[in-house]
Amino acid sequence: MPQDLESQIRGTEAGAQPASTTLRTSSKVLGRITDGIYRRPESAVRELVANAYDADASWVHIQTDRPRFSRIVVQDNGHGMSPAALTHMLHNIGGSSKRSADGIPLGVTNLDDTRLSPGGRRLIGRIGIGLFSVAQLAYSFQIITKTEGDEWQTVADVVLRQWDEPPPDGDAEYEAGRVKVWRERADDPAAKGTSVILTSVRQSTVETLQSKGIWRLVDRGDREPPRFHIGDHLGDGTLREIDGTSASLPWQSPHGEPDEAFQSLVGGVTASYAQGERSPSLKHLLDNYLQMAWNLSLAVPLTYVHVSPFDISGVSTLRYVLSGGVPAAARPLDLPTSVPVSEKFSWAQSDVPTDGLADSFRVLLDDLELRRPLRFEDMPETSNAIKKPIIFYGQLNEDFPGVDSARSGGPLRFSAYLLWAPKIAPIDNVGCLIRLHGASGTGFDPSFLGYPVQETVKLRQMTCEVLVHEGLEAALNIDRESFNAAHPHVIRLTSWLHNAMTRSFTQVKAVAKAERATKSSEQAEQFEADLEAIVLHAYEEAGGEPEDIPEVRLAGASSPSAPVGDEYVFDRSRVLGADAYSGSKPAKEAERKVAAIVQVLAAYGLLDDLEPEDREALLADLATIVRLKSG
Repeated sequence: MPQDLESQIRGTEAGAQPASTTLRTSSKVLGRITDGIYRRPESAVRELVANAYDADASWVHIQTDRPRFSRIVVQDNGHGMSPAALTHMLHNIGGSSKRSADGIPLGVTNLDDTRLSPGGRRLIGRIGIGLFSVAQLAYSFQIITKTEGDEWQTVADVVLRQWDEPPPDGDAEYEAGRVKVWRERADDPAAKGTSVILTSVRQSTVETLQSKGIWRLVDRGDREPPRFHIGDHLGDGTLREIDGTSASLPWQSPHGEPDEAFQSLVGGVTASYAQGERSPSLKHLLDNYLQMAWNLSLAVPLTYVHVSPFDISGVSTLRYVLSGGVPAAARPLDLPTSVPVSEKFSWAQSDVPTDGLADSFRVLLDDLELRRPLRFEDMPETSNAIKKPIIFYGQLNEDFPGVDSARSGGPLRFSAYLLWAPKIAPIDNVGCLIRLHGASGTGFDPSFLGYPVQETVKLRQMTCEVLVHEGLEAALNIDRESFNAAHPHVIRLTSWLHNAMTRSFTQVKAVAKAERATKSSEQAEQFEADLEAIVLHAYEEAGGEPEDIPEVRLAGASSPSAPVGDEYVFDRSRVLGADAYSGSKPAKEAERKVAAIVQVLAAYGLLDDLEPEDREALLADLATIVRLKSG
């Protein structure tokens, strides 16, 4: 049957009618796809981007006619599919040829290692349902695909079957839709790649991307418009205007560089804290379209918007290493501040695609070039004692010695960073994000995989990424948005993470204590300097000299009360009352202020005519005023 379809497809080059076939798969597989496995539009688009990455594409362009969303096109310059590869895909939904020898002749798997793409990338896809994720977005779509050097391109029109009742249970084959396939002359034989064109977009998808639910709340007065949005498309084809404008974007649209536009978006979200958003969240700051851009940029293998966490310097952050898996204290990174951690540790790499190039994989969503929207420098400033972010680095190489691979799942290897900052903005970035070979569908888990210690405040100040290099894939559920919590790899990763967090929080507390001590010492020094300046100014005004300033002593029961030389001596208990021997910071400050007052009064000769008892009474009254508080 597959060979017959491939022959029919190739026969269209000679003028034959388009080949027709039905999409057949297990009802269980198609039921999962059509029953909401991809819960949000970006989840479905993410699968198409992952397919392009696995096809060694260097770029993917997602084009929409926002804010209408009547048409969505996902185009890439990957290897494309031959008629044989397309035939295999249509007849094997849920049975991917990736990661198997079957993919080698089809051009989807590396000749030497079936875990890799033909170009050597670690494959993301493994189940074979990614393309049909668009069933959540549209009723029908078209595929246009071409391999390099082929003078023909292959076109497939796919119409998905719709039903009123769920598909039957079990593994029986189920007709999921119908396909017409034909070949067309290509304009450029050297071109390659695949385009997926969605024209019959579901109304629910349109309304989601148009943020209709948000705008209904705005109309009811239940919320303010998002700070950044693409505009509200009204039913008559016009756009709602707010303060004289239909859209609110932090970049110049439609002109300007796409990468700068996305940087502006990330900068606008981060800066919202300083602009009054005390707990900035994406659902309040962005409409659904821009939230899709943000979430998609977190999910696919991209470079960071500014700098990798493994390449930042120690000038703007405090850096520590979490050695191994033992519960030892975090140790400061033994590196000059200008040297990144990636130069010291071979495992400290961010798992972004390089392929020998600085930016080997680019994803554009209309006029935005997506990057990982995570910042590690220039974080929001707060009143916290610690002013710099603190970043912790660690790794795990676990072979599960003595445990059969059937029980352990095989080796598990990952590197990770944990970033503590006084404020994480947006709050959606609080949590742990797990990446497999650069990709993630799970998003940030704010519970940090169920961290059991009550560190409520510090948990809101932590974000981390676990970059998995080997293992964990078998624990990934079919939707790629959750993990099987009982899998040995998940259990081991969770144990490592919780241990790392405990050590990180211990170090954060130590740094905060040291910062407070330093600040207190600096404040005390400044307090002393300010008092000395006031006294010196008084003597200069009175025509005296610095050497004329007398010593002032508050005598206690164990110290002599008789003055030595020109010093002034007062009874500590009478002057300071109940606080005389408390040793508290306010008491010490009051004592020092009283001494400075005596010196100022002496500069103007106001104490010389008073009897010692009167001086002491005057000073006691002044000390009471100094310690007086309002309210």
